[in-house]
Amino acid sequence: MTTFKRNFKFSNYLPTVAKNVRKYRKIAGITQEQLAIDIGMSPDYLRRFESQKGKEGISLEKLFRISIVLDVTMDKFFED
Repeated sequence: MTTFKRNFKFSNYLPTVAKNVRKYRKIAGITQEQLAIDIGMSPDYLRRFESQKGKEGISLEKLFRISIVLDVTMDKFFED
């Protein structure tokens, strides 16, 4: 079986996601606490995710829930 090794360059996308979550949350006029409660996340965790530019990380499920609450497609979170 042939195996191929390719050199992919993956950028760190979490700072962009965190920035955009904050941006769209503010556009929607929702506080961190309101959003956290709506998606089943601790308000402190959401605060750290946004303020530490994604160092905390976030699950795909939580990001999907955020997109529903903010009425934003998920691809918008990855736009630079």
